[in-house]
Parts: sequence; C-alpha cells; structure tokens
Amino acid sequence: MTSLPAVGGAHLVGSINQPTAADTLRIVAENLGTHAARIPDGEVGERFHWILFQGARIEATPGLSRVPGEPFMIAGFDLRKIRFDGSVPAAELTFGPLGYAEAALASYQDFKALREAGTIAEGTRFQVALPTPMAPLSSYLNDADQGLVYPAYAAAMEREIAQIAAGIPATDLAIQIDLAVEFSHIEQVCAGANIPEFWYMDGANPTPARIIDAVSTMAAAFASVIPADVQFGIHLCYGDVAEKHFVEPADAANLTAVANALSAKITRPIEFVHLPVPIERHDSAYFAPLASLTLHPETRLFLGLVHHEDGVDGAAKRIAAARPALAGAGLESFGIATECGFGRGPAERTAPLLRLHAEIIEAANA
Repeated sequence: MTSLPAVGGAHLVGSINQPTAADTLRIVAENLGTHAARIPDGEVGERFHWILFQGARIEATPGLSRVPGEPFMIAGFDLRKIRFDGSVPAAELTFGPLGYAEAALASYQDFKALREAGTIAEGTRFQVALPTPMAPLSSYLNDADQGLVYPAYAAAMEREIAQIAAGIPATDLAIQIDLAVEFSHIEQVCAGANIPEFWYMDGANPTPARIIDAVSTMAAAFASVIPADVQFGIHLCYGDVAEKHFVEPADAANLTAVANALSAKITRPIEFVHLPVPIERHDSAYFAPLASLTLHPETRLFLGLVHHEDGVDGAAKRIAAARPALAGAGLESFGIATECGFGRGPAERTAPLLRLHAEIIEAANA
C-alpha cells in the first residue's frame, strides 16, 4: 500500500552528457517519456562545465581584464581572476552577449523538430537553466570588484532572458535559476578556490540567517524579470565537481530556509523547486527541517534523491525517510531527481539513469 505523500514526476536539473542538444532531447524523451514535464538541452558545448565559460565573456568586456600571470587552466577554461581596471567607469560597463540566449534559441529548434516528429510528447516544455548573476562573478571577479560589476552583469543576464522569452513561446518555455555559490556563502566554505566574500552585506557578522536574507533578495530580484507566463523554477545546489559537494549539509535546514525565503519574496508563480539529498542520508534527521517548508500552493517539490550507485533500493530508503516531514509540510505529492545535473558523468550512464527515475516512481507507488 502506498504511503503519502505520493511520488510522481521527474525533474532534470540541466546538464546531461550527450554530444548535442538533439541527442540530449532525444535520449530523455525515449527513456523518461512523460515522467518529465520539462526537458533541458543538456548544457552541451561550452556550457558543459556550468559557468566556467563565462570567464571569456567577462574578460571581453571593456573595463575588465585578467590579472597578470600564466593562465590557470581547468577543463580548458582559464580560471585566473578578472579585475575592474578602471578604463571604463563602473556605471558604464556594458557586457556583450553571454551565450545563454544563443544556445537556448538554437536548441529550441531541435526541440521543435523532435516534437513535430512525435519523439517529444505534446505539452512538454523546453527548459533553460541559468545561474544567478552572483555565481559567475563570485567565480571570476576579484572580491573587491564584485559589487562594482554586479549591476552591469545582472543587466546582461536580464537581456539574455528577454531574448530567450522573445524567441520561444511562453507555452513551450520553462526557466530555472540555479543557486549553488550562494550555499558556499551560507555554509561559509570555499567552493573550489573561491573564499566567500560578503560584498552584498553591510557590516560584519555574516550569520547564515543574514546571508540567506541577502542572497534570496538578490535571487528574487533576478527572478522578477522572467515573464509571468513562462514556467519558472528553482534549483538549490551544494555543488557537483567530480560528483562531490563542496560541503555536505548537516541537514535540510538551510535548503528549507532558502526555499522559504524565495517563496516569500517572489510574487510570481513558482512551478517547481528542487532540493538535493546526499546519497548517505536516509535518516529522518536530514529531512526533518522540510516539515517547515512554506512553498507557494502551485509549487511542486522535487527531491534530488536519485543516485546511480544504489538505484531503486537506495532511493526507496530516502523516500521513506522524507515522507513524514513532507506530510508535516502539508504536501500530498512530490517528484524526484538527481542531486544535480549529470553532464560530467560518463555518457553511457545517461539512458540507464533516466530509466532509473521511472523505476523509482513505479516502486514508490506500488
């Protein structure tokens, strides 16, 4: 007999290891079918390592330049810091195209072709994932320059959203914003070589509660530019470099606090929220804070409890541990996902991992 909340629907965070957008869209449709209401393009090409490709776009902006020295290369990207060099006033910084709109509009053509061919089910949406403006700047800009550059970079991201929304019908589009760097600040740990710098806060004493208030305010402002008739969702993340978090959360308390803060500050509909679940956590203590979730009535929660290492059995343990807390929050159902994207895992894992989602859903409702 099924225990409530029921389990139904799968969410794909963004990255999927396939050669092209068409390959990604096809493999998802063929192996996950209508379990996924939205399909991303896999973040293929230069986007394969999330935000690292933004370094070249930032460096190309007049008024910004790389710090001197030899390139610091990771995965083909130069991770040397970029500084505001003063050659252009901060108020006059103007970024060129950031690449997100160009990629989305090209991949949408593949999406339409596959839908017209019957491979993608009618009613499925094309999903675009975008980082908050804070993430690329925290990765590349000198600490002292992040606040100076943020307004111009945020404006460039807003232009990308406007171009995406102008080129893809709202009935076909879903936009997800990713909050990951924010959690390194909340937890006050390094993400890669980046030490959190709280440039967006006045005064000292950066407590988790104050950081959550500040970063959720910035993220809510970013979300406000997404057209109201476009589906919108949020991915909260503790990082995924070599399939490892930058820190393992003690429990879901900070995830719950951020989800609640965003739900309170974002007035437009939030169709979905995704939260990660570490593979080793199938204890009630991890999930207990979720009983305090206060999501919008229309918001569907997806828990990232799917792990290829332990399959259906491991997911079943995490589902059983999560259900009491979610029932306490008043949820009648929730969906499943992996913790993050799986674009940096082996390509041959993709189809079995997609099918695993469907197997977990079936087993959870048996």
